[in-house]
Amino acid sequence: MKEKRILVLCATRRGVAFVRRIHELYPESNYTIVSFKGEAWEPDYMPELEAAVAVAGARLVIAKRVELDTLYTEGVFDLLFAVSWRYMVPKAVWSRASLGAYVFHDSLLPRYRGFSPTVWAMINGETATGVSLIEMADAVDAGLLIDQERVEIGCDEFIAPVMERVTHAYLCVLERMLPALLAGTAKRTIQDEAEASYVCKRTPADNRIKWSDSALRVYNHIRACSAPYPGAFCFAGDRCVRVWFCEPPAVSPVYAGRVPGRVVEIIPGKGVRVLAGDHSLLLVEVQFEGDPVTRADLVFTSLATTLS
Repeated sequence: MKEKRILVLCATRRGVAFVRRIHELYPESNYTIVSFKGEAWEPDYMPELEAAVAVAGARLVIAKRVELDTLYTEGVFDLLFAVSWRYMVPKAVWSRASLGAYVFHDSLLPRYRGFSPTVWAMINGETATGVSLIEMADAVDAGLLIDQERVEIGCDEFIAPVMERVTHAYLCVLERMLPALLAGTAKRTIQDEAEASYVCKRTPADNRIKWSDSALRVYNHIRACSAPYPGAFCFAGDRCVRVWFCEPPAVSPVYAGRVPGRVVEIIPGKGVRVLAGDHSLLLVEVQFEGDPVTRADLVFTSLATTLS
């Protein structure tokens, strides 16, 4: 193939995996990679990205705003891919890609447009998510659909293995569609706006557990916010505690006097049972701020403990 000028806007370790794979599939291309440093609470992917860029012989630009004149002096390039990219790209930039500009998004669009769709899908108890490849457009995640791949979510899975499968799906879609994108022959489908839904950008405060929610909602929240994310958290008195692992909800005895967040059972060698808005769940691995991860029954030893 003739050498193409490919612009990749990416972040996170998923972006690193994408850069590695596209270079393997099409090493003849001239790559420019644009990225930015993640938030303080996120895993640091920059050293891995720098290494991948070096292997690809690419140019790395650190920026959140994409300025075309600083990337391509003649103002034209061939392909643009956005992978785990969090910022709107001006039409003046993406419209100059001669073979098109494309977004990889981790949901089965048009559902779950927006930020952190895999986290929100797990919080909402979805049994599947997926990957969508779309054309870039003015509206968020609303472009013409190129391809999709479904990713199952086990009812008792925590987010790390789900994220790994989503990343694998990204790479599968890339491998399947890259020849057609380079040839300009990829088919496009209009998204059904009647099926569209949106999800908010998440902040660290959104990871706080609401014990008044149903036990199933609390469980889904904990598994969705677990590593590699900062973890779902609550407070024991004035101390922050993160919950890294818990067991699925159990039907608890009927409480005529229910206090959501109250420790109601201590199970030595296993953990503590905590009331939610309806039933209860067993906390197994927890971590007070500044302390190592430990078993919940070793730190919560009183039935007067109430988590908030």
